[in-house]
Amino acid sequence: MFEQKGLKMNIKLLQTLRNYNKDNFIKDIIAGIIIMAVSIPISMGYAQIAGLPAVYGLYGSVFPILVFGLFSTSPQFIFGVDAAPAALVGSALLTLNIEAGSDKAMAAVPVMTFFVALWLLAFYFMKAGKLVNYISAPVMGGFITGICTTIILMQIPKVMGGTSGTGEFFELAEHIYKTALNINMPSVIMGVIALVILFASKKVMPKFPMAVVLMLVGTLITKYFPITDWGIKTLNVVEPGLPRWCIPDFSSVSIQQIITISLSVAVVIMAETLLAENSFAQKNNYRINDNQEIFAFSLGNFMAAFTGCCPINGSVSRTAMGEQYQAKTQLTGIVAGFSMIVLLLCGTGFIGYLPIPILTAIVISALMGATEFDLAARLWKVSRTEFLIFMGAFLGVLLLGTINGVLIGIILSFTEMIIRTSKPSRCFLGIQPGHRHFRDLNEGRQIHAIEGVVIYRFSSNLFFGNIQVLQRDIEDSIKPDTKAVILDAGGVGSIDITAADRLAMLYKSLEDKGIRFYITEHIAKINEQLRTLGLGYMIEEGRVRRTIHIALKDMGIGRPYPLEGGVENEERSASRKRADNKVQEFVWAYGAESEEQIEKQIVLQIQQLKKTGDMEKLFHGSWSHMDAFDEDEWLEHLEEHLKEIVNISGKDEKTIAERFEKHREEIHRRIRDEHPEMAERFKERRHVLDEHLKEKHPEVFKLIENLRENQN
Repeated sequence: MFEQKGLKMNIKLLQTLRNYNKDNFIKDIIAGIIIMAVSIPISMGYAQIAGLPAVYGLYGSVFPILVFGLFSTSPQFIFGVDAAPAALVGSALLTLNIEAGSDKAMAAVPVMTFFVALWLLAFYFMKAGKLVNYISAPVMGGFITGICTTIILMQIPKVMGGTSGTGEFFELAEHIYKTALNINMPSVIMGVIALVILFASKKVMPKFPMAVVLMLVGTLITKYFPITDWGIKTLNVVEPGLPRWCIPDFSSVSIQQIITISLSVAVVIMAETLLAENSFAQKNNYRINDNQEIFAFSLGNFMAAFTGCCPINGSVSRTAMGEQYQAKTQLTGIVAGFSMIVLLLCGTGFIGYLPIPILTAIVISALMGATEFDLAARLWKVSRTEFLIFMGAFLGVLLLGTINGVLIGIILSFTEMIIRTSKPSRCFLGIQPGHRHFRDLNEGRQIHAIEGVVIYRFSSNLFFGNIQVLQRDIEDSIKPDTKAVILDAGGVGSIDITAADRLAMLYKSLEDKGIRFYITEHIAKINEQLRTLGLGYMIEEGRVRRTIHIALKDMGIGRPYPLEGGVENEERSASRKRADNKVQEFVWAYGAESEEQIEKQIVLQIQQLKKTGDMEKLFHGSWSHMDAFDEDEWLEHLEEHLKEIVNISGKDEKTIAERFEKHREEIHRRIRDEHPEMAERFKERRHVLDEHLKEKHPEVFKLIENLRENQN
């Protein structure tokens, strides 16, 4: 812990290298070298987009990445020269009427980078990283996929023999079209072959460093074949040497303008990198310290500013590449940084031999692996709302750019949160005859409402956005014989002033109708809030009670509670309660999908039968302590697969059918002995299931019927 002028810093060095697993060493080293190699074309291209000479992209892949590796809490994320900050800086130069690649640009860009670092440091002290916690998985997934898709579109012209694109989707599409008009087929062939090899190796040999092999092969092709004569481009030759350290020239540009521009770049770096880092963290089951990451971003950009580079960002493409080759710690980034130092000192001649189509294919392959279209497919099946949120973030980045994409993502996240809290889970409660616990009336027909009482469970904090839902639900539930409304507030953690005012109105409205209104099951903090918000009179009048049972007792309603429709509700034996509790286990667990789920379970059991030949396990299923009624329905579903079971087991239909009936008779005998009062219900249910079997599989039903007749 470091304290200065009231500011507290809790920064830990090399956090991802503590308790280092030696088994990861080789993987981290190899991944670091691959990332260094892949960074060459990426960094040089983005440096040019930012208005600097290409070599500054390599300079930005040395000290910034080393410092980030020392301070980052993410075990796998890689820092470096990246698309979004480079594009923003490049467009800022145009706004300032500064020509890209000029001496004035080389003076202005480090100044921008310096102020970006200052803004990030300010964000660290403001603990702005917490804002990312309010960004949902669909937003993060859409955001990352949008970035990856944008960078892929930027890279495609390079495979065609052209230059990297800039801007958003329509600008990129136009650039791809224009490049296609003068397409270089040898370049395309080389790039496509490299892509095919990379995709095939991912499936066949996912751990093999195919990217390195392709770069070596590309170097040999350049050396021994006249590929430049074929129109295939290679990287520019770079002079050896490390970047020079210098203080940015603050007199070269208007500081007022730079402060504004650098703020937008800093916001993008923080938002984009934290979103991406958290996305990878969620996917790989670890946690990062958002605030320390911002500190690492700041230090990395200070290093970039003092070596004349453009602002540095977290790189999705490099991280995806590291993930592909099983990088486990920031040793990967540190190795990448030191490898770049070696390259700049000793191996710059090698750079000029690297074919651009192969390098571009490597980048595209890594980016395609980082997209999350599989998440979009899942969301389409599970939640169309979340799917639309994913697409909103994705299209926001793709069509409107990173800054607007970040803003759209944040807006969508907060919108989603408001929608969810404004429509919380809620239900009306009742009692199963013979039991004490209150359960959702929609669980099944065995749950009945208490006569003259509405019991309503609301599972969210009460605030201006959802109080109307509660009010309408309760008002719509009122019947002519309703004597009381009981609010189960067990899921309510707080109440705002708008909700309090509406509760007061509801309380008075019900009182005018002669209906009591109770608040129950809540934490003690709610009582304090009620008093503070002017609802203390509800407590004084005895309408705020600890439990639902106490509220009912206050009304003079005791156990066993009278149920609607005159349903019998006498106290029952413990054994009877246990039996009732297990009735329709699948229905309780799966609701309307119970039959479908039983069928899925049976299919799995039949697959197991193929492997084990265990018929007994087939009869009982995978659910232990299955209720007798569920067990009987299980058998009915099994009978529908009779022919399949016969084929697998090698036994005849009659033998299998006899085994079914024997097991069913065991169930019936067990019910008669343990719960004779339920035996009649079993017969009635058996008749319904028989009719179902007769309708779907008449040949199986006829066989079963014949067996029963013979037994009788």
